[in-house]
Order: sequence, then structure tokens, then C-alpha cells
Amino acid sequence: MLSAVERKIEQFVSDLDDKEVSKLYARLPHGKRLRAKLILKIAGNRLPVVKTAAIVEMIHAASLLHDDVIDDAETRRNKPSINALYGNKTAIMLGDILYSKGFLELNNISPEVSKIVSNAVVQLSLGELKDVSLSKAFNLNKDIYLKMIYQKTASLMEAAAGAAALLAGKDKVSYMTYGRNLGIAFQMIDDILDITMDAKTLGKPALHDFEEGKTTLPYIYLHEKLNKDEQQKLHALHSKRLSEDEALWIKTKMVEHGVIEKSYTEAKILVEEAIYLMNSRGEDALTSIAMAMIEREF
Repeated sequence: MLSAVERKIEQFVSDLDDKEVSKLYARLPHGKRLRAKLILKIAGNRLPVVKTAAIVEMIHAASLLHDDVIDDAETRRNKPSINALYGNKTAIMLGDILYSKGFLELNNISPEVSKIVSNAVVQLSLGELKDVSLSKAFNLNKDIYLKMIYQKTASLMEAAAGAAALLAGKDKVSYMTYGRNLGIAFQMIDDILDITMDAKTLGKPALHDFEEGKTTLPYIYLHEKLNKDEQQKLHALHSKRLSEDEALWIKTKMVEHGVIEKSYTEAKILVEEAIYLMNSRGEDALTSIAMAMIEREF
């Protein structure tokens, strides 16, 4: 069924009748298409469902293009990013084109689906802005972090599940709760992997988030465990290029205080709640997607 989604995205891009856009889109890595899988598992493979899955994946791709510009990312899934290859202006405009085409095609689905997805993009954009603002200083507020990752990552997954439920005539609220939990846990795991995985696996430098000024959940928990001198050292390392010794110090302290395990457990609880919710509705396929979320390496 994913192949039908890929073909629909290609058709949407081809409809633009612009060779440059087609060439640029061809350079984008497709990733796992998690949001499309979610929609198809919930609602099947009727044409409106496939179109919705394609639109959501286009919107997700647009958000990643903008994210790479914001983060000055040179790679995306071990491939050169569009901004690295063609510059920030091209990456931003390609993102805008994918967003705009996605919104145009939403009008052909239903007003309810359009409203859910459009609201998620508003939240996503607010989350991106909050992410930028938070990177200017060491953030110690866990609630602010959680709201930001909900907006930036979970809101679109929540909307994907809700839109699919609408198309399938299922309980929208339950499926949106599932998507929200999954999205928050997904970002938590991503933030953990930025610390625990090597650069080759990540497709970007390890500890890149912290160097970019992002204070993710493990750093918030680590700060709580350190003494005052160590806290000052951690603050001094924030938003700077880390030496091997500095990176090793951070990782060692995280192991010493068990903050990776604590962060992972928090993500796992969210996933288990999502699994329980879907098990109660006989949605075994959605349980499998949720399990893959916490067992992945990247």
C-alpha cells in the first residue's frame, strides 16, 4: 500500500509541471513513511486514504526541509541535505511548495480532514519557532520541552491518526490520543539516540542537538543530578562544538546518573499507553507500529 502513496506523491509533484521541483524532490530521502503507515493501517487503502497519506508525508517532508535550514544540517539520513546541496533559499522554497500543494490537495478530501491536518501544521510551525527560541539558553523546564516536542513532532502524527479515523468512521479521539503518545515518544527516542548512537548510524554528528543549543530531556534530567560545579560545566558546554573529552564527560555523567534509562522509560510508558488503547480496539497492526517505535536504533 505504501507504493500507492509514493506514486500519489510523485503525481502531486508532477502536477506542478516544474522540472526543477521534480529534480529537487527526487533528491529527498523518503524515510520510513511512518505517518503514511499509520493512516493506511487505520483506514485502509481507498483513494481518499492514499491521498491523505501522501499529503501528510509531503507536509512532513516540507517541515524537515525547513528544520534542516534552521539547524544548519548538512545531512539528512546519511545523504546531503537540500540546503547543503542547493542553499537555504532553495530548501525553504521547496518546503513552501510542498506545503502549499499539500494544502491545495487537502481541499479534495473533506473539510473535517483538512481542518485536522491544517491545525497540526499551525502547531508544527509554533513548535519550530519554540525550538529556535529555546536553543538560545539552557532550558531547565521539562513542561516547556514536552509542549515543544508535542507541537513540533507529535501534532502531525496525532492529526494523521485522527484524519484516518475520520475517513474510516472510527473514534477520532482515541486514535488521536494514540498518535499524540506515539509522536511524543518518537521525539524522545530521537533525542536519546542523538546521544547514544554514533555519527554513522545517526546520519549526523552525535550530540549535535546539544551543540545546536537544544536542551532535550536527558540533559534536563542530568542537570538535576549534577552538583553546582558540574552544572556550571554543563552550561559552559551548551551551544558549542564539543571536543572528544567534553562529549565523553557528558556521556559518562549520563551513564553515572542513569538519565538515559530514565528518559527511555518515560517514552516507553507513553508507548505502552498507546498500545493498551489500541489493543482494547483490536488494532494489532497499530500495536506493532508502536512497538517498533521504542525498539528502533534510528
